[in-house]
Amino acid sequence: MFGDQPLKSFLDRVALHVDAINVAVANIPPEKIRLHVCWGNWNGPHQDDVDMVDLLPILYKAKVGALSIPLGNPRHEHETEVFKKLPLPKDMLLIPGVIDVTTNYLEHPEVVANRICASVAAVGARERVIGGTDCGFGTFASYEFIAEDVAWAKLKALSDGARLATKRFWGKA
Repeated sequence: MFGDQPLKSFLDRVALHVDAINVAVANIPPEKIRLHVCWGNWNGPHQDDVDMVDLLPILYKAKVGALSIPLGNPRHEHETEVFKKLPLPKDMLLIPGVIDVTTNYLEHPEVVANRICASVAAVGARERVIGGTDCGFGTFASYEFIAEDVAWAKLKALSDGARLATKRFWGKA
């Protein structure tokens, strides 16, 4: 939709959407709201995705308690580091996607734990990070990227990886 337009046009649209969300949730406490940010849940190269560094200043204006951001796929995993340059607002949590929901490759729990730990290191506080999936496993009607047994195995890897990360940070599981 914005492929032939300058980045500013897209970012202006994102800002408009954040403003609309803020109006819609005005009477809901922010800690009860999670905002999912998505580059599109499809199995492709994502070479035209907007960089996180361009989006975060706008997303930080959302009156929400947490941002859910895909960081488990190869195109965006490195962007965890952006949170060091652009710190998360003090009243906001990060829910990094640490499971890629567009591939049948199964993440090892250690990989999941490493991704969670990288997010904690970038945010600077273990209490402000909750591991999640990049997106939903079934976001297109009658078309699934992931076999059902693999989806369940990925959720188990998420749980096991979160347990490992918890042990690293708190010394208990």
